[in-house]
Amino acid sequence: MTMRKKIIIAVGIVFLATLYLFGAKWLIYYRIGIVSLPASDNRHEYIFNDTILPQRGVVYMALGDSLTSGVGVEKYEESYPFLLAQKIAATTTKVTHLNFSYPGAKSEDVLRDLVPRAAQKKADIVTVLVGTNDVMNGKVTDAQFRKNYEMIITTLLEQKYAKTYVISIPFVGTNSLFLPPFNYYYREKVVRFNTIIKTLAAEYDVHYIDLTTPTEKFASKVSNYYAKDNFHLSQIGYLYWSTILYDNLNK
Repeated sequence: MTMRKKIIIAVGIVFLATLYLFGAKWLIYYRIGIVSLPASDNRHEYIFNDTILPQRGVVYMALGDSLTSGVGVEKYEESYPFLLAQKIAATTTKVTHLNFSYPGAKSEDVLRDLVPRAAQKKADIVTVLVGTNDVMNGKVTDAQFRKNYEMIITTLLEQKYAKTYVISIPFVGTNSLFLPPFNYYYREKVVRFNTIIKTLAAEYDVHYIDLTTPTEKFASKVSNYYAKDNFHLSQIGYLYWSTILYDNLNK
């Protein structure tokens, strides 16, 4: 084989590999975008057992992105924060549930847009689930993510909330959505970012909930775990999340 042919073959391989990588990444956002699932939360405040004394009861606040906004289900009542609040209220305690989230939010967005609003409220239980969009963005470094997440934690702790829970970033998305090598790339980044979250939780003595390990096993066994876009969760998925979170609240 002549050198010319070798060069042509090498260029062809590089071209096809580049085309594949571009197409595989484009497919992720195309499939999610073409379905265009709306957020189900539009009230931001929900009250359970309003007639039960004391009047204030328990205030549960959820901060996050589209997964906290309930994207993937038709009604917010099927989202994990609402279901978690409902489980808390099952003890016949009055519960006020506040939602501070929006689709696409990264850690820097939560810190800038949502934490200041949340800081004005007095909550007894706070859950933070953010990082999926930091992973998907591809431009957020480990150092940037750590800085943002640390500021989220320290700002919330300044408000002297009774209990703050930081939730690990779950693996989301079907195998058909994340083709190789992106399935391996995003997975590795989720693991790195979760290590950061867990380390910060220990450093600042806040509760860390591992949502990643149990949901990965559950998702592989349940065919309708995901919503139509193969990325966000269905009612079954969010119900399972709420059970895991509730069990951790009582540890």
